[in-house]
Amino acid sequence: MMMVNHILEEMPAAVLSRWHDELEEVSLKRGDVLYQAGSKMHYGYFPVTAIVSILSDLENGSSAEVAVIGNEGVIGASIFMGDSLTSHSAVVLSAGQGYRLKASLMREEFNQSNAVMQVLLCYMQTLIAQMCQTAACNRHHTLNQQLCRLLLLINDRMEGNDVLMTQELLARTLGVRREGVTEAALLLQKSGLIRYSRGRIEILDRAGIEDRSCECYVSDKKRA
Repeated sequence: MMMVNHILEEMPAAVLSRWHDELEEVSLKRGDVLYQAGSKMHYGYFPVTAIVSILSDLENGSSAEVAVIGNEGVIGASIFMGDSLTSHSAVVLSAGQGYRLKASLMREEFNQSNAVMQVLLCYMQTLIAQMCQTAACNRHHTLNQQLCRLLLLINDRMEGNDVLMTQELLARTLGVRREGVTEAALLLQKSGLIRYSRGRIEILDRAGIEDRSCECYVSDKKRA
């Protein structure tokens, strides 16, 4: 598998050389839980073709997405931000390949290499901005707008136009009931923007979806 994770591409050659034998190729399946809130992380993940949703979990079992991460980023910020336990969950939205690296090595490099620190902190600034934008989006925009934004964020991080996601995973990601997701998706289908079937959404008119989305997606693109 060719290395196309942008965080790894930005790392100095000397760092990648040290990581060569430690970077492990992994296949990530849709719905896989990479870590749960309150757990200790043993690995950091660098998606290549997989897409991962970062979720905020509540005591009643509900959750809502706060960020989407693909090959532009890394999963496991708490590893190098000084917190031994993560405050969010990470669930694979779209199956694919990636790399993982032991948390201990990742933390050591962050603490000892200024170049590694700069790459990761720069990415964290972008990730935090996306989380803040998502919080505003969840509060002020309709479910239809949120679904459009999510589909666009996923489409930006994948090849092709087929989004393979179950209703349950979509509902959990958006923090709503399955019925709400079904209604919103069927509305987009009636408008000719997507083709929706069980576990699969085919994007037919991306420009139309962009028109239906909110300004949050435009802000996301500006920071990408």
